[in-house]
Amino acid sequence: MKPMCKYVYEALARASSFLSENGREEVVARMLLQHVLNKTHVELMIDMREEISVQQFERYWSLIEEHRAGKPVQYIMGTEEFYGRTFQVNKDVLIPRPETEELIVETISRIKRMFNKQAKLNLADIGTGSGAIAVTMKLENPTLEVTATDLSFEALEVAKLNATELDANITFKQGDLTRPISDEKWDIVLSNPPYISQDEAPTLSDTVLNYEPHRALFADEGGLYLYKRLAQELPAILKRPALIGLEIGYKQGPDVQSIFQKSFPTARVEIVKDINGKERMIFCEIVE
Repeated sequence: MKPMCKYVYEALARASSFLSENGREEVVARMLLQHVLNKTHVELMIDMREEISVQQFERYWSLIEEHRAGKPVQYIMGTEEFYGRTFQVNKDVLIPRPETEELIVETISRIKRMFNKQAKLNLADIGTGSGAIAVTMKLENPTLEVTATDLSFEALEVAKLNATELDANITFKQGDLTRPISDEKWDIVLSNPPYISQDEAPTLSDTVLNYEPHRALFADEGGLYLYKRLAQELPAILKRPALIGLEIGYKQGPDVQSIFQKSFPTARVEIVKDINGKERMIFCEIVE
């Protein structure tokens, strides 16, 4: 039976306990209450003893119920924070992860080391999803010419919305992997492709497995299929020097490194660990 609460602090306490009892994180109760009341964290703390209307509470509890059933809080609110910016997300795109922020940091560092400061560089983000990588790279490096691709028309619509709202000038192209960009040569290619094998599906949380788009999660050949395709297709469309940056599953480092080393025998292909010490990125630096 749905409880009724008169005050903000009471609603938060009830929702926090309810989520905890159902195996969900209590912090989501606070996030959703901020969302419903349109308040910052600080404002919510200040207004804890304010009354909450019946309509506000009913809307709040319906969202709490959605999350209890497994729907990710980011899809409920329609947003996620990434690299200090707010991105729109929905069921057509993966929710941006903190690990991908580390791909951005590492890429920016390598660009500064590898390329002439005066050079006009072009970057392709393959499988852009929400546009988090493409938009962030453009905003952090305004002189970059950024193109973002995705096989999904619906995902590109989300990415375009984010680029517009965050004022990032990006070219968008729909198509499969490198096909939309095969008529140009590129300095930098980034991608966070689907890399989870079907065998790993039972290990995923219900919030991921039941709600996030499977086409953006799973790949054949033990999760390596798209890395193999990228390694085959990228040599023909890269300039020299060039940089490739990829997000990987934490157990895939040696396999992906080997795949790209075979395609780029003289390149430096490096496995990079994330802040938690897991192998989460591959960088391929091609000089000749």
